[in-house]
Amino acid sequence: MKLTRSEKISLIIEGFITAGIVILIYFATYTIMTWLASYALANIDSEAFNEVLLQIRDVQYWGLTPFLVIFLAIAMIIFIYWRLKRRQRQYELSHIIDELHLIAEGDFEHRISKKGYSSDMQHVIDSIHTLVDSAVEAMEEERRIEQTKDELITNVSHDIRTPLTSIIGYIGLIDAKRFTTQDELDKYVSIAYSKAKQMKVLVDDLFEYIKVRHPSTQLNIMRFDMVQLIEQLAIDFELQLKDQQMNLSVEPSRPSVIMEGDSEQIVRLMNNLMTNALKYGAKGQDIKIEILSDNQMVTVRVMNTGSELPDDPINVIFDRFYRMEESRSPDIEGTGLGLAISKSIVDLHNGQITAKSEGDWTVFEVNLPHTQQVVAD
Repeated sequence: MKLTRSEKISLIIEGFITAGIVILIYFATYTIMTWLASYALANIDSEAFNEVLLQIRDVQYWGLTPFLVIFLAIAMIIFIYWRLKRRQRQYELSHIIDELHLIAEGDFEHRISKKGYSSDMQHVIDSIHTLVDSAVEAMEEERRIEQTKDELITNVSHDIRTPLTSIIGYIGLIDAKRFTTQDELDKYVSIAYSKAKQMKVLVDDLFEYIKVRHPSTQLNIMRFDMVQLIEQLAIDFELQLKDQQMNLSVEPSRPSVIMEGDSEQIVRLMNNLMTNALKYGAKGQDIKIEILSDNQMVTVRVMNTGSELPDDPINVIFDRFYRMEESRSPDIEGTGLGLAISKSIVDLHNGQITAKSEGDWTVFEVNLPHTQQVVAD
C-alpha cells in the first residue's frame, strides 16, 4: 500500500501535534508539582520534608536528571509512534474499504494486494479473500443448482412427452373406434399399456433420484450379508436371463461378507447395476458378479461381456439422464437415471463407484466401507 501525498502530510502534522501535546503535558505536570511543593512549604512544619520540597521547587525544567530526561523522551517517542501507527492503520482500512467497493460492485476476480500493509492488515485481507471465494463458490453452486433444475425439467419433459404422445394417440384411435379387428384393438391397448408402464418407471426413478440426492436423506443402517443379498437378487433375474440367453455367476471371495448399510438402498443399487449389465450386455453371453472383502472395504464388481464401454463417456456415465448412443434404439429402454441413482446411493454410504473396460469385460466396481458412521440428529 502506498500512502498518498495528503496522507503523508497528515501523518507529519499528526506527529508534530502529538509531540506538542506531550511537551505541554510535561510542562503542565512540572508546573503543578512546583506549585504543590511551594504550597506544602507554606503549610507543613518539618525541616527534613521542607528541605526536599525546596529542592523540588527550585529545580529548573531543563535541569532535570539525565535519566529522567531520557525516560521522558522515550515515553514521548513511544506515544508519538503509537498515535502515528494508529492513524496509518486507519488509512490502511480506508484503502481496503475502497477496494472492497470494487468487489461489491461485481468485480469478484479483484484481489487486494498485501504489499505494504502491516501484518494485522494482511490477515484481514486474507480473511476478505477467503470470504469472497466462499461467496463466489456459493453463487456458482446456486447457479449449478438452477442449471440442474432446468436440465431436469427439460429431460423429464422430453422423456415423458414421447410415451405420453403414444398413449394419447393409441387411446384416441380406440376412442374413435378406428380399428377393424379385436387383434388390432388388443395391439393398441397393449402398446398404450406398455408406454404407461414406461412413464411409471421414469416417474419412479425420478422420485428415487430426488430422494437419494436430497441433503436430509438418512440411511436406515443395519447389518446384513452382502453375499446373501446378491445371491437372492440373482434369483429374481433368472427369467430375464433365460429370455436373453445369458449366464450369470456370483463369485464371492468368502461364503459370507457381513457389513453395515441401508439394505433397501443397496438392493436398489445392485438391481440397477445388474439391469444395466443385462441391457448393455445383450450382445454378449456372460454376467459375473465378484464380491471381495478386506478389513475395511467391501468390493462388488458387476461385469458383463457385450458392448464395449467407450472411453469418452466414462467420466459422464454416472450423470443423470446420460445414455449411451446404442441405448437410444427402441430395443433398449431406460430413463438414464439408473446409474445416477446408483452413484448417489454409493455416495450416501461413503463409498466409490467406477466404470471401466477390462478386455472383453465392462466392469462396474463398487467399494463400500464395512461400517457406517451414524450421524445423530
